Amino acid sequence: MMSTSLPTLDTPGRIASKLNVPLHRVQYIIKSRKIAPVAYAGRLRLFNREAVAMIRHVINAIDAKRGVRDE
Repeated sequence: MMSTSLPTLDTPGRIASKLNVPLHRVQYIIKSRKIAPVAYAGRLRLFNREAVAMIRHVINAIDAKRGVRDE
């Protein structure tokens, strides 16, 4: 039997909450790295797990370059 589970999609606000960073950092990365949403719910942009992983990677790289420790 084939699984019909729906993919988990997150808004920028939810991504910021998951990554424990301010929303403006997530919005900056989405815009500067041209990360496209996979879907829209009205005006809300929705991103998949791969996009969240990319955003997490960029945040970690920026913090490492700045010498910021993960708290």
